[in-house]
Amino acid sequence: MELVFTDPVFVVCPAAFHDPAFREPTVDEVGLVARGLGETPPVLVAFDADAGGPTLVSGLVAAGRLDIVQGIVFRYWREDLAAGKRLAPWVRPPV
Repeated sequence: MELVFTDPVFVVCPAAFHDPAFREPTVDEVGLVARGLGETPPVLVAFDADAGGPTLVSGLVAAGRLDIVQGIVFRYWREDLAAGKRLAPWVRPPV
């Protein structure tokens, strides 16, 4: 599953993380974003994830829209993609 945020307006998260557990934003997180933007955005997603440290870290993303894409996403080049499988947007063919 891949989350695609359209028109992001606020992002706080570590540069690298894995195994995010998504949750409802707390009242304080909603307030933080609303104060910074002057309004509550249409999409506000919070998560806790492993960033390689001793404890989980929190992330927060506010955007205009959220699409959830299901299927297998490859992070390396492949030519033989079957239906429902695709390459990550940053993957380029070898030169």
